[in-house]
Amino acid sequence: MTPTTRTSERSPRSALLAVALAGAMALPLAPPVAGSTTDAAPLARVVVTSATESVSTVARAVVAAGGRVLDRLPLVGGVSAELPAGGVLAPAYLVVPDRALTLAGTASTDPVSTVRQTLGLEGTGSEGEGEGVTVAVVDTGVADHPDLAGRLSHVDVTGEGAGDGYGHGTFIAGLVAGSGASSGGAYAGVAPGADVLDVKVGRADGSTDLVTVLRGLQAAARADVDVLNLSLSSGSPLPYQLDPLNRALQALWERGVVVVVPSGNVGTEVSAPGNDPLLLTVGGLDESGTAARDDDAVASWSGRGPTDQGVAKPDLVAPGASVVSLRATGSVVDAANASARVGTSYFKGSGTSFATAVTSGAVAALLAERRLTPDQVKAVVVDSAYDAAGLRNADAAGAGGLDVAAALRQKAPSVGKAAKRNGADDHLGAVPGSPRAWALLMQALASGDQAGAASSWGALSPAARNWAARNWAGLDDATREWAARNWATSDLAGWGEEWAARNWAARNWAASSWAASSWGARNWSARNWSARNWADAWDARNWSDEEWAARNWSARNWSDEEWAA
Repeated sequence: MTPTTRTSERSPRSALLAVALAGAMALPLAPPVAGSTTDAAPLARVVVTSATESVSTVARAVVAAGGRVLDRLPLVGGVSAELPAGGVLAPAYLVVPDRALTLAGTASTDPVSTVRQTLGLEGTGSEGEGEGVTVAVVDTGVADHPDLAGRLSHVDVTGEGAGDGYGHGTFIAGLVAGSGASSGGAYAGVAPGADVLDVKVGRADGSTDLVTVLRGLQAAARADVDVLNLSLSSGSPLPYQLDPLNRALQALWERGVVVVVPSGNVGTEVSAPGNDPLLLTVGGLDESGTAARDDDAVASWSGRGPTDQGVAKPDLVAPGASVVSLRATGSVVDAANASARVGTSYFKGSGTSFATAVTSGAVAALLAERRLTPDQVKAVVVDSAYDAAGLRNADAAGAGGLDVAAALRQKAPSVGKAAKRNGADDHLGAVPGSPRAWALLMQALASGDQAGAASSWGALSPAARNWAARNWAGLDDATREWAARNWATSDLAGWGEEWAARNWAARNWAASSWAASSWGARNWSARNWSARNWADAWDARNWSDEEWAARNWSARNWSDEEWAA
């Protein structure tokens, strides 16, 4: 595998929403996320991007503000950095605090694997499936398993070295490209001839964060990969047009990499980055333990759309319940869930993480047969999806179940038609209104300048106001009515603390208030928003044996009792 230069100093997408909202996050920075401090002042780890400035200019702005550049991130047109808490950058820069991300896996214990048969393939697989294609598995690392021998290479951005101390990434890699050598082919992956690039972004306890994942994506961008599997959920509250993780994945897609992501395991919603209309988003299919398709149904935990911004997701569903894949011996998951072991080399699990991996393998098998763009790949797998009684809910199943055999026969649309159908032409969309007026409005809102906000709002066109209502307010009828009533100059002119807290923030997009003093400090900070959803509370509450692991990963879903029920 030969490294190739696939990056540039600035993102080519000049029409990004971030152009119009260049000052949207010029907020007081959150308290430290990673505990980094200096003698002068505590530092917060953040991602700083700009749609109008080069990466070098962004880096210089960070240094001028008393910060330190950690990594250059050309994929998102910016850098990861440490900045003094409470500092503010100019409106040209978008500052997003670092955050923890979660793996999108639950678990199960049924030892029967019917994945390949459900996809329309032979049960054992062959070396030709996926041959010549490289899949990047951006995850907790991949152990050197015999089923991946000769086809696995490693990139580590965690500093821990190669290997999989947690066990999730190894499981993912096996579903993508395991040869089944340790099982006589019984547990072969979907593309047993494909190469796997292990991009390790998860630490031994399974934890990771935005900055580390962006480092991993940047490493993948420098490698010659064809498919990228990211089985993570971020839960970001930002619109997909703004979030750095989404933007990095969009950049990879536009460079020719098929990016496959999960719909998440919440069940009632689709988690970012699966909310992105450009990417291939996969939900979890329950095969009911058989290769027949007439008993297939969407798993109860599989994320359902539409998204908060009205995007129809997932695109399709793939087997993700009670699937068997590679065991990372001695890993955290392995040690905590002995009952989920299958022999000495395999393991069992459920989740949209694994449905995503199955789909990445299918994409590799497809690309080994035909040269297709990411847009064409997405169109082909969506158009060839199969229908079943349990899959006739588009919000849950998208186009239906993944059918690799049919996809291999499916005629690919022209590049232009595929791009249009997959939303490549308008997934970001030109944001109406003057970029300068937007920047002034966002800066005024961030600083709590009510008069300035009213004035800047009045300078925007009606189309720009409508765009704001569509992208920031919720999509239910009550919220639409609220948006129409409140996103008007006369209403904004009377904007006060009670209006902002009660109408805009608490009920609609931000958590408690749009003003920087409340929304920025209270909800993006490590103390509240970040801690509650991703940071310390994420580790303690969601991944620890006490709650997340015990309730979701190990005790409830990896146990025989739960799956049998």
